Amino acid sequence: MKRGPAERMGLDRISGLYLLASFVLVFGVWKPHLFLTASTAHVVAEGQAVPAIVAIALLVPLVAGAFDLSVGASANLSAIVATVLQTHAHLSMWPAIAGAVCVSALIGVMNGFFVVRLGVSSFIATLGMATVVGAVQAMVSGDVQPLSPTTGAWTTLAQRQVGGFQVVVIYLLVVAVVAWWMLERTPVGRYLYAAGGNADAARLSGVRVGRWTWLSLIISATLSGVAGILYGSLSGPSLTFGASLLLPAFAAVFLGSTQIHPGRYNVWGTLLAVYALATGVTGLQLVTGVQWLNDLFNGVALLAAVSFAVWRQKRARKLARSHVLASRREAARRWVAGKNAAVESPQKANATAAASVEA
Repeated sequence: MKRGPAERMGLDRISGLYLLASFVLVFGVWKPHLFLTASTAHVVAEGQAVPAIVAIALLVPLVAGAFDLSVGASANLSAIVATVLQTHAHLSMWPAIAGAVCVSALIGVMNGFFVVRLGVSSFIATLGMATVVGAVQAMVSGDVQPLSPTTGAWTTLAQRQVGGFQVVVIYLLVVAVVAWWMLERTPVGRYLYAAGGNADAARLSGVRVGRWTWLSLIISATLSGVAGILYGSLSGPSLTFGASLLLPAFAAVFLGSTQIHPGRYNVWGTLLAVYALATGVTGLQLVTGVQWLNDLFNGVALLAAVSFAVWRQKRARKLARSHVLASRREAARRWVAGKNAAVESPQKANATAAASVEA
């Protein structure tokens, strides 16, 4: 089938890259002294590393067909636990981090129990879990924001410079590569995509859908906990930052599903969406000076991505129906042609026989 101009330019797969380039061009010409600087590049790259890790965490259960609305709460609790264990329990950094990650993994285990064992909708189960986690966070912190650990190891965990950027950007790349490899190059990824694509067909094929859904929720919560620890090292502990991560994560994952592999949740499409949106927001904030653009951009991106996905599904169903109807019409035409040939064949034979008798 002949490809149109949009397909030849890759607009059906990498439109986010064109959007990113247009933002750089427009704001680079508009405010070159503010936008085209190393500090702006650092702000975008480093400031979006933690939200991007949370987006990847959210992506994993979505691949398996489950929602995890507790990723922000898990990240927030993890940061508070790691901080409190160091400042109040006087643990060293790595045991405190291990404890925080274990708490996050436990949240994933509980999410999986409610979703898989009890059959609760993942949307409802993880939304309720987010509320419970918020209450646990209040108990752990005493509803008072704890002081940040003063050790140099905690500060340099995410802020150490590597190649001119904070090391948190390297952590993001490592997480992205590992998640991509797991989803695209291992049986685990194939099982997760099968469970999310058609759970009934996957079960009939021998895939243990419940087990993989449960695993995806554990991975999601654990990655969220890692993101929370990195946030605590970057910006200090906060009681409220987790809630602000949820909408950007959904916007990035759904918008990313229109990139690279359209119609499929994927890691690199998600990262492209994260940084395209962040570049646009940063440019507009430099131009206008307003701070509410981040929520506006993420909300519009989420609505646009979901609307596009719904339109794509309807278009695919329409094309499938048209193909089925065309196949049926072709089959009917061939059947009628065969019937006519069967009727005409004896008539031709009789006419030939009569002609030979007359001769």
